[in-house]
Amino acid sequence: MVVMSSITAYTDLPVPGARGFQEPASGSAAMTTASSRQAGGWSGWLGLGAGHSGGASGSIQQGPRTYRTGPIVHEYKAGEMIEGAFRVMAELGRGAASIIYLVQEVKTKQIWALKHVVRQSDKDARFLEQTESEHEIASKLDHPGLRRSVRLIKKRSGILTVSELFMLMELVDGVSVDKAPPKTFESAAHIFEQTARALSYMHAKGYVHADMKPNNILVDEENKVKVIDLGQSCATGTVKKRIQGTPDYIAPEQVHLRPITEKTDIYNLGATMYWALTRQHVPTALAKGDSLVGHLDDSLMERPKPVLEINPRVPEMFAALIMECVEIEPANRPDSMYTLAERLNLIKAKLIAAAAARKSGSFKNVMSEAK
Repeated sequence: MVVMSSITAYTDLPVPGARGFQEPASGSAAMTTASSRQAGGWSGWLGLGAGHSGGASGSIQQGPRTYRTGPIVHEYKAGEMIEGAFRVMAELGRGAASIIYLVQEVKTKQIWALKHVVRQSDKDARFLEQTESEHEIASKLDHPGLRRSVRLIKKRSGILTVSELFMLMELVDGVSVDKAPPKTFESAAHIFEQTARALSYMHAKGYVHADMKPNNILVDEENKVKVIDLGQSCATGTVKKRIQGTPDYIAPEQVHLRPITEKTDIYNLGATMYWALTRQHVPTALAKGDSLVGHLDDSLMERPKPVLEINPRVPEMFAALIMECVEIEPANRPDSMYTLAERLNLIKAKLIAAAAARKSGSFKNVMSEAK
């Protein structure tokens, strides 16, 4: 268990009322053990991945997906069985052509998250393909910082057509960074170092996450991180046929349909850290923040404001690293996710030393070394 000591004054992040502060959702930071969760509150902490909502009417645009939040066929109610093996405990959330349930495997009594994807029209085929790809990649990865996908069950309508998928996933007890941002710089460095190490492992296996953002980083009560939602993941070097990503965190090469590499994840994570420490988003190559249609050439992209200009309290080493991560040219970003993790570890160590020095009266000397 890693215990994060609190650093006040120097390391405090923006507070309510400060420039650029975004108030987390009420109650989202509260975490308890899974056994004490109430069915109605599961979706608030579970981290369902991009695009899951509570079921409002209409549609929501986020990244490349349009989310239909109306009724989906084949809905299961609490107490019903799925495929004769899983008893539904609660509905956790909805996404494009999918519902995620909290289920218990009858044979083992194990609790899981089960994603049910339904093909209602030919347009839904890509959601099934994406889910199959997500499972294929996730099932090949074994790292404590990545959510596991355990099993994929296919149902067919006819000889060849897959009409439904059930993806059995690890249930994660944590709160996403967008709902409960880190409160100190030390905590931020710790959380993002773990994230970088999980992604470094993924890169070593030949895959890129390609959709890193605060929503996809879950943090539990012991400050341990779990990276979720591999729905956009792909092999390193993939050139996608259409723009995929989340507008506020998307890298230039994703917008321009260039090869997706580990440098893409570095940019996405850098944009995530930028938001966490400033509560503002970096400008991206998209012409409009809510659109994946118009885009800007690299030469026309607006450069992000320096982190220190928005939040002067950020340690200089931390601010410089973030700005390096969100460089437009991939070659100007850190050379690997491993390097990024090591630099975050160094920043964390200096902040821990600063906290100790503050107590002993030598705070100024330590912090001068952290610049």
